[in-house]
Amino acid sequence: MIRLSALGDVAILVPVLRAVAGANPDVRFTIAAPPLLAPLFDDIPNADFLGVKKKQSALAIYRQLKSIGADAVADLHQINRVGRALSLLRLDALAHLSPLRVRRIHKGRLSRLLFLRHLRTSPRRPQWQRYLDVFRHLGLATPSIQNPEFKNHNPEFKNHIGLAPFAQHEGKIWPWEHTSALALMLAELGREVFLFGSQDEAPKLESLAAQHPNITSLAGKHTFKEELDIIRSLNVMVSMDSANMHFASALGVRVVSIWGATHPDFGFYGFGQHRSDALCADLPCQPCSSFGQKPCRYSDHRCLHAITPNQVYDKLLSPC
Repeated sequence: MIRLSALGDVAILVPVLRAVAGANPDVRFTIAAPPLLAPLFDDIPNADFLGVKKKQSALAIYRQLKSIGADAVADLHQINRVGRALSLLRLDALAHLSPLRVRRIHKGRLSRLLFLRHLRTSPRRPQWQRYLDVFRHLGLATPSIQNPEFKNHNPEFKNHIGLAPFAQHEGKIWPWEHTSALALMLAELGREVFLFGSQDEAPKLESLAAQHPNITSLAGKHTFKEELDIIRSLNVMVSMDSANMHFASALGVRVVSIWGATHPDFGFYGFGQHRSDALCADLPCQPCSSFGQKPCRYSDHRCLHAITPNQVYDKLLSPC
């Protein structure tokens, strides 16, 4: 199976593959994805990992995929470069009289207008279900995962809290003053707050951590595998609509998520998370973007400012 980006979309695959691999113990699975994410799949015994950089050419991707010797391919990305690589792979298989089965994900893209109409009746089909469809169409046994809210979310407010305040696009980032206020509020109450971010975000996170001994910045200090181990130990993660939401979800950790330009019902909500843990202002202008990259029409990201530190704190205290 191949999925080259984004990091969160690859993380959504983890619990699905764990279930499918368990239901098909005689099948050997290989995940072709960004090299960084290999540790996410470590606990799946009949799965291998092939590191494929997302910027590679179709020819380079083809050469890597050819080395696997696969009988079937699940295209979980459906982009042009991957499509061209798979066409070369199928031609090669035909030349050796061994037809290759390929099944592709159905993305089901909607315009914003159609999406808003759809939201009035029911949420959009989750990404994890679309992944499961591809495995089913390949003829694999697929377990019933009708209700992914499987975790025993503990309503008790405990000590170890992760806070991942950044995202790829500005339309998904909570105002910094809100992030700082929440972190300091939790720290003053004796909670241990762990800040997650990239090396580029480290200076900002370090400045916040310096304000209280109960706040620790992890940015740029650990390997990805080490960060996953820290996430696994958390009682709860506070995250934007970002990869960290999906990393925590893949590890069975409760996530209280904050939504701005995007929407939790668009199909990319954290696997196994309770819908009540998604905080969204639900303004008339929301959602304005599928991925959060479009500029705010009001230039103030009012949807994100509308969610206050006290609201997040109250959600952390409440059962989900």
